[in-house]
Amino acid sequence: MEHAREGRWSWMDVLLGKPLTTAQASHEQVGVLAGVALLGLDALSSAAYGPEAALTMLRPLGPSGVKLLFPITACIVGLLVVVAASYRQTIAAYPRGGGSYTVARENLGRRVGLLAASALLLDYLLNVAVGISAGVGAIVSAFPSLGPHTLGLALGLLGLLTLVNLRGAREAGALFLLPTGMFIGSLFILLAVGAWRAFAQGGAPAIDVPPPALPPPSASVGLWLVLRAFASGCTAMTGVEAVSNAVPIFKAPSVKRARLTLSLIILVLVLLLLGVAALCRVYGVGATAPDGPGYQSVLSQLLAAVTGRGVFYYVAMTSILGVLALSANTSFAGFPRVCWLLALDRYLPVAFVHRGRRLAYSRGILLLSVLAGLIILAADAITDRLIPLFAIGALLAFTLSQTGMVVYWTRRREAGWRWRRVLNGVGALLTGLALSIVIVAKFTHGGWAAVVIIPLGVLLFSRVHRAYLRVRETTGLRRPMALEPGGSMVAVVPMSRWSHASETALRFALGLCHDVRAVHVRTDEAEDAPDALAEQWATLVQEPAMRAHVQVPRLEEVPSPYRGLVQPLLDYVDGLLAEDPRRTVAVVLPELLESQWYRAVMYGRHSELLRSTLLLSGARRLVLISVPWYLRTEDQAQPGSALGPTGESEPVAPA
Repeated sequence: MEHAREGRWSWMDVLLGKPLTTAQASHEQVGVLAGVALLGLDALSSAAYGPEAALTMLRPLGPSGVKLLFPITACIVGLLVVVAASYRQTIAAYPRGGGSYTVARENLGRRVGLLAASALLLDYLLNVAVGISAGVGAIVSAFPSLGPHTLGLALGLLGLLTLVNLRGAREAGALFLLPTGMFIGSLFILLAVGAWRAFAQGGAPAIDVPPPALPPPSASVGLWLVLRAFASGCTAMTGVEAVSNAVPIFKAPSVKRARLTLSLIILVLVLLLLGVAALCRVYGVGATAPDGPGYQSVLSQLLAAVTGRGVFYYVAMTSILGVLALSANTSFAGFPRVCWLLALDRYLPVAFVHRGRRLAYSRGILLLSVLAGLIILAADAITDRLIPLFAIGALLAFTLSQTGMVVYWTRRREAGWRWRRVLNGVGALLTGLALSIVIVAKFTHGGWAAVVIIPLGVLLFSRVHRAYLRVRETTGLRRPMALEPGGSMVAVVPMSRWSHASETALRFALGLCHDVRAVHVRTDEAEDAPDALAEQWATLVQEPAMRAHVQVPRLEEVPSPYRGLVQPLLDYVDGLLAEDPRRTVAVVLPELLESQWYRAVMYGRHSELLRSTLLLSGARRLVLISVPWYLRTEDQAQPGSALGPTGESEPVAPA
C-alpha cells in the first residue's frame, strides 16, 4: 500500500492499528490473565444480572422470595461446576477449538452439529445485547439523570466494543484487564465487608442506605414459580463455553492455559454468585421493577446497604458498568470463530474465513455488531425484555456438547474413559433437564422466539451449504481440457470520445487479437458531437497503426434513437456472437478512475452499469476486461505524460 511504502499512517491505521501479517499470528495470542479478561467477562458479569433475574421472578412472594434465592443459586452453582468440569475435558479433546459445534458434528452428526452452532450463535448474540443493556442499567441506577439516554449509551458502547475487537484479540484482552480486576476486587470487598458486618452484629447488620421496600406478597410459594426463578437464574451459566471455543488464541501450551483460565473463571463466579445470594438475604435486598421509574439494580442496592453511597459505591458501580458492558466482548471472541468454522464447512459464506488487517475475523465481528444493535433497538436496551430469550441457546449447546463427549469417550476408550463418560453423561442429563425447565418456564414470556430462531438458523446453514454444493456440482470438471480449433476472437472497445482512457483500452485490445472494433454509440444529441470521433479516426488511429504495422482497428458507429448507451452496445455484441458459433467476444472497457471518492461521483458509473449488464446477459462466449486509467492529482501531473493501467508514467502518443 502507498502509505506503508512511504512510512505514513492512514486514518485506518490510527483507528484499527497497523496491519499484521499472517506470520505475526502468535503475537495476538494471550496468557491466562488476559484470557480471563477476554473470555471470562460473560460468565463473571452474570454475577450482576443472574441473581437479579431470579429475584425478579420471586417479586410476587415479597420478602419471603429473597430467602429462596440462596437455595436456587446453590442448584445453579452445582450445575455450573458439572458443566465446567465437562468443558475441561472438551478443551483437552479438541485443542483446535470449536466447542459445541465441533463436538456435536463429529460425534452426533452434521444436523445436530448445526443445531448446536445455531444455539451457540444465538447465545453469543443475546449475550451482547443483555450485557450492554445490563451495564447501561447499572450506570443509570447510579446516575438516574442518564435514564433518557439509555438507548444511546447502549449503542455507543456497542460501537466501542466493535472497534476494540477489530484491533485484535491481544489489545482487547489487555484493555479489559483493568476493569476486570476492578470488578472482581470491588465485589470481593463488598462480600467481605458485608459478611464481616453481618457476623459482627449477630446476623442483623445496620443498613447504611435501606433498599427500596419489597412489594407485599401477591402469590404463594409454588413449584412453578420456583422453576421460573431457576430458569431466569440460569442466565448465570452463559459464557462457560467461550474458553473451549477459543483454545487456539492462548499461548503455548494452549490446552493447559485454557483449562487454567476456565477453572479461574468458574471459581470466581461461584464465589460471587453464592456471596451475592447470601448478602441479599441478610440485607433484605430484592429486585425492583426493571422498567419502573425507581429502578435500582440488585448490586446497586447491595452496595448502598453495605457501604453507603460514598466513593467506594461509585467506584464499584463504575467497575460493574464496565464489566457488564464489556461482558459482550466474550461474544466478540466466540461468535466470529463459530462463523469461521461454519464457513470452513461451507455452511456460511466463505468471506467469514478471511481475517482482517489485525488478524481478527472482521466480518464475523461486524455481523455480530449489526445484529446485536438491532436487538438492542427492538428491546429499547431493557434487560428484562431479553432475559426470556437468554440461556436457552447456551443450555442447548451445553447439552449437545456433553452428549457428544459421551459418544467421544465411548469410541476412544482411552485411560479413564469410564469416569469421564459418566461425568459428561451426568452433565448432559442435568443441562438437558435445566433446558426443559427453562423452555417451559419461559415459553409464553418470549422464550418461544428462541425455540423458533434456532431451527431457522439450521435451515439457513443448510440452504447455504446446498447452494455451495450446487455450484460445485455445476462447475466441477473431471475431463481433460476440450480445445476447439478454428475459434476466433473479436475485441470490442466501447468509446465515447478520444481520451487517455480510450487509448489505453485500445492499445490493450490490439495486443489481445487482430480483429479490434471501437464501438461508438450515437445518441444524436447536440452535446454528443457524433461526427467528432469519426472525423479524427484516420489521423488519431489509422495512420499510427499503419506506421507501426499493426492491424488497423475498425470504428463502428451504432445508432441509439432512444438515447440509451447500454442496450445498443449489448445488441451489437449479441450480433457478433450470432455471426459465428465459435467466436469469442472480448469487451475491453476503458475506465476512468479517481482516488478521491467525492470527485469520482462526478464521472458517473457508466462502466459499472455496462459491466453488470453484460455479465448478467448470460452469453457464454463473452469476456469482459476492465482497463483502468488513473486520473492524476495536481501534484502528480507532469507535462507530456499520463498514467497507464498500472499507474506508471508512460507517453501520451500511441505506440
